[in-house]
Amino acid sequence: MTSSGTYSFQPTAGQCVIAAYGRIQVHPPSLRAEHFNTAFMEQNLTMVKFSNLQPNLWSVDLQTVTLTPGVATISIPSNTVLILDAYITTNPGSPTSQVNRYITQLSRTEYASLSNPNAQGAPTQIWFNRQISPTVSFWPVPDTNGPYTFSYYRVAQLQDVSVANAQTLNLPYLWLDAYIAELSSRFSKYYAPQFEDKRKIDANEAWNIAAQQNIEVVNISIAPPISRFYPR
Repeated sequence: MTSSGTYSFQPTAGQCVIAAYGRIQVHPPSLRAEHFNTAFMEQNLTMVKFSNLQPNLWSVDLQTVTLTPGVATISIPSNTVLILDAYITTNPGSPTSQVNRYITQLSRTEYASLSNPNAQGAPTQIWFNRQISPTVSFWPVPDTNGPYTFSYYRVAQLQDVSVANAQTLNLPYLWLDAYIAELSSRFSKYYAPQFEDKRKIDANEAWNIAAQQNIEVVNISIAPPISRFYPR
């Protein structure tokens, strides 16, 4: 016997809805317009939940912005959920003088506590203001010794879901079961409350399995503080 040799399993949003309803014994002949109206809302609320349970590595991308001297705060895309890592590049594109410098994040309180927020220099810290229209503020404020670019790895909001036109999901293969299990749990609240507890357990189990794989597999180095063992 031979296996398929393919890796193309990618059900549409509509197929996921049918599978989720099937788990609560609501089968295709019973599906009506109201079932799909419910599905539209709950599919997108599931994406909201997944966007809150971070980080989702498949939605991480790199954004780069050229900074303007004297401008302390910039707007960033409204679909930015988190900023994971950020760095400032001096003389970007130069084969001999480009320098990347990792920068850290400040809290709102720390930014408000700066005694000299308008001081200019090469930025070393940022405050990510997580509003509906998010912004990033730099400290020090970019000076004229650049040019500087600001690059950041961010987690983007998951894309909207629609069952129209055989659209697929903004999810990787490893998360399909977690998604359908979550949908089924949500549908049971409307149409099969007798299954709600079981479907909730299934959804949590599927989430935990997927989340265990949603990591970067790298070596971890742990170094104890040893300065106390050496005289100054």
